[in-house]
Amino acid sequence: MTTPQAGARETVLGRVRDALALAPVPEITIPRAYRTGRTLPDDERLALLTRRLVDYKARVHTCTAERTADVVADVLRELNARRTGVPDGLDEEWLGRYDGEVQQDSADIPAPGLDALDAVVTASAVSCAETGTIFLDGSPGQGRRALSLVPDVHVCVVDLSTVEAGVPEAVARLVPERPTTLISGPSATSDIELERVEGVHGPRTLVVVIRTDV
Repeated sequence: MTTPQAGARETVLGRVRDALALAPVPEITIPRAYRTGRTLPDDERLALLTRRLVDYKARVHTCTAERTADVVADVLRELNARRTGVPDGLDEEWLGRYDGEVQQDSADIPAPGLDALDAVVTASAVSCAETGTIFLDGSPGQGRRALSLVPDVHVCVVDLSTVEAGVPEAVARLVPERPTTLISGPSATSDIELERVEGVHGPRTLVVVIRTDV
């Protein structure tokens, strides 16, 4: 049995369909006049990205490529991370000085199982200095999204050569078809009383290791 409400709905939708069928669909050109081509010297990009990350309450360490393993090991030791997850394809040398347990991630490990990790170490695809945003796209060394969201500590290694000054320049380096995760500081939110709560949607602690000579 058709109710009056359902009958009226079908009448309205029918008229919309008829109108769309009769009316020509104009070709619309959407202007994409984004600002592009912005560049900054290495030292300015490094300083700007560091300021933004610190504003978001992330911890930042700067090092040369040859000291990556030392810095990563020091960070994990300081955070008392005894069991650390790594994605497939991560440079093994980065954990070469770490004396804890390293767990290689795989799709066979359910997302809740990742909560047993004390930390995770990943690489990154690109970063935006202007917004302090780090982009992960699931490439080798970055892993699946759950790996960087479930553990309470995320240590992310960023090569300064992958840091762009602005958003358009950073986005232009991404592959649209890849699953992109945007990270701007540790996970945090606030309730109606403006009480800040960390670790709700992702890691409570974000540590960024910026390699300056890559």
